[in-house]
Amino acid sequence: MSLHPTLQPYADAWTHSIEAISELVGPLVEGEWNRRTPCPGWSVRDVVSHVIGLDCEMLGDPRPIHTLPRDLFHVTNDHQRYMEMQVDVRRHHTAPEMTSELEYVIIRRNRQQRNESRDPGTKVRGPHGSELTLEESMRAHAFNVWVHEQDLRAALGRPGNLDSPGAHIARDVLLADLPTVVAEKSDAPRSSAIVFDVHGPVEFLRTIRVDIQGRGTLETAPALGPAATLTLDWETYVRLACGRVTPEGVADRVKAEGDPELTAAILRNFTVTP
Repeated sequence: MSLHPTLQPYADAWTHSIEAISELVGPLVEGEWNRRTPCPGWSVRDVVSHVIGLDCEMLGDPRPIHTLPRDLFHVTNDHQRYMEMQVDVRRHHTAPEMTSELEYVIIRRNRQQRNESRDPGTKVRGPHGSELTLEESMRAHAFNVWVHEQDLRAALGRPGNLDSPGAHIARDVLLADLPTVVAEKSDAPRSSAIVFDVHGPVEFLRTIRVDIQGRGTLETAPALGPAATLTLDWETYVRLACGRVTPEGVADRVKAEGDPELTAAILRNFTVTP
């Protein structure tokens, strides 16, 4: 038995991103592990710890028994507390400890994926004890690891892989959330269309149509006379959607046309990652 063809793109994207992360952090000296990343409160070490923790959970390893300090001001809700556990437990690990654990978890996960014979619809355990399909789990994981690769690249001044396999999965994951962002969170007018024109390493033109009931749908057909058009580059799109920057911080990189209140509401509600 081998990996189901539906799951192969997610496994390939994860492999590409995790190997890029390993290559990025392998030569770092101790002080570079403390560099700040775009993730609030997280250093390079913390992001790598998070990625290791995510893969340990994919392997089904038991979660660490650990008490978080009370002074982690970036941790404000249950989801963040859940994610912080794998990070804080490694905060005092040295550079060699971090790289060796990362290498070991990569070996184990590669073996797991080579032996994976389950159907994509198989139910598996997700964060907080949630249940999701194997396909949903692998898609979300490939997306997360690619986003964190970009966090590390930003912190280390090593841009790249904005058009890698993980980037294309990130595009699909983020586009799937656009109807909710526009129609529900931003309360776009009924019977309207909002266009997103994204250029750069990953390019796309998408329309969100809002029907008479206020439901949004994602379309590839361009709209005539849209209520609003947002034009921006792919990297800015990702950073906004993943909460790495504020709309004010990238105002010079986003061209908004049409209803100014609507475009402001969309940008204000653009973040879709917890």
